[in-house]
Amino acid sequence: MFAVLVIVGVGAAAFRLSFATLRDLAVLAHVPSSDAWLLPLIIDGTIVQATAGALVLAKSSDRTFFVRVLIAGAVVSVAGNSLHAVANGHPLPGWVCAVVAAIAPISLLVDTHGLAVLVRAAQSRREPVAVSVPVGESVNPAVPEPVSAPDPAPAPATPPPAPAVRKRRDPATVAKAVELRGQGKSFPEIAAALKVSPSTARNYALSGTPVPAADPAPVPEPDSEPDPVRVTPIAAARPAPVAPPVVRPRPVQPVLPLSIPVGG
Repeated sequence: MFAVLVIVGVGAAAFRLSFATLRDLAVLAHVPSSDAWLLPLIIDGTIVQATAGALVLAKSSDRTFFVRVLIAGAVVSVAGNSLHAVANGHPLPGWVCAVVAAIAPISLLVDTHGLAVLVRAAQSRREPVAVSVPVGESVNPAVPEPVSAPDPAPAPATPPPAPAVRKRRDPATVAKAVELRGQGKSFPEIAAALKVSPSTARNYALSGTPVPAADPAPVPEPDSEPDPVRVTPIAAARPAPVAPPVVRPRPVQPVLPLSIPVGG
């Protein structure tokens, strides 16, 4: 709290002294005495506005404008106070009077632009950003997708060995090998004649050797004639005797005597 009071007191004293100095400078620049107090108000007021704008737009790109205005206002205030001390109450030259007279319109232009920048920044903060969402779709917050580690490069696969190409046998060569084998030639001699290896000559000679057909098994002849088939005669079936029907006699009921009245 004490630091705040010190800052406020020092600021008020500096403003009062700068205000009096710049007012006398305006009088020395041929500004009417009744309006001379407006010059320090214009210069110090511009400095206050630039400071407030730089604080409000601390995270905006427009802050650069207010920083430049703050630096220019401070330079003008310091130069005016120094020029007042150098003049020592004497009238200022004409070109200095022209510079002092140009401070007011330039400050009006700068302050107006600064006010427009502050209003535009306030409106941009109040207006929400409109996002067009199609009907039926919900707005989901953007969730960063997990970044998976890159898969290691696969080792180059060893190509499978090429299948061995089986060379087809020449029928004429096989027939020649069979013919030489039939003549009693050995396998090395057949290989030399056909210009192949002994094992190949052996395969050729054996693959073309015909296999003798197996003799059919002999069918044994029957030693004697087959026994004749004996047929046993079947006797005719006799008809079963039919029993005569049994007639049961009816029971005879006794006749009761009838009494006939006489003279009836």
